[in-house]
Amino acid sequence: MHQLNHTRQIGKQRGITLLESLIAIVVAALGILGILGVQMRTLTDTQTSMRRAQAIRLIEDLSERMKVNPNALSGINTYVTGWTATPPTTAATKKCVGSTTCTQAELAEYDLKEWKRLVERSLPLGNAATFLALADGDANSITNRRQLGVLIRWRENEREDFASDAAQKAYKDAINTGASIKGDGSIGTKDPTSCPANFTCHLQYIPVSARCAPDFRAGNSAPLFFCPGT
Repeated sequence: MHQLNHTRQIGKQRGITLLESLIAIVVAALGILGILGVQMRTLTDTQTSMRRAQAIRLIEDLSERMKVNPNALSGINTYVTGWTATPPTTAATKKCVGSTTCTQAELAEYDLKEWKRLVERSLPLGNAATFLALADGDANSITNRRQLGVLIRWRENEREDFASDAAQKAYKDAINTGASIKGDGSIGTKDPTSCPANFTCHLQYIPVSARCAPDFRAGNSAPLFFCPGT
């Protein structure tokens, strides 16, 4: 009788080791998936930071191009442009390089188009728009013509996170809120420069300073001087 009970107990315990092994495999798999998730999120954040750093460098490049233009302040309207509807951006009609003589408007067109083509090559689905900044404290003033707003966008690769959706929305709303001044001086309140959906954007303002600079490109012994506002 004792032997029979012992046999029944052994029969009831069969499969316990297999069940424990399956549970261990499930726990290990969940741990591995968690580690992979952290790695993927880290990779995404790294890519986003790298793209944003590229955008900052591109804006600095545009700023340097504007500093080379001796009459950038008075001709700031020529640096205003919207999103390129069908990239790539077409090349400028006149290449202002070497000994080629260009007017201020032609130099601005060349610099802006070459810069936008560089943005498109540097970022995934990269695009850029520029606008004149509104005067502080006045939503309808067009007197602030010393700042050029630059908005660069690229394909969004950030994971949707319910905890950060509100922060992301607030960030984009801060970019989209208000109006931007178009190149003709009109205020685009109905169609402001904004960050499109499914894109990550970086907004930065470039200060444009006034200066007089000599222009030796004409080949004359006496250089021509360009003074903004005159």
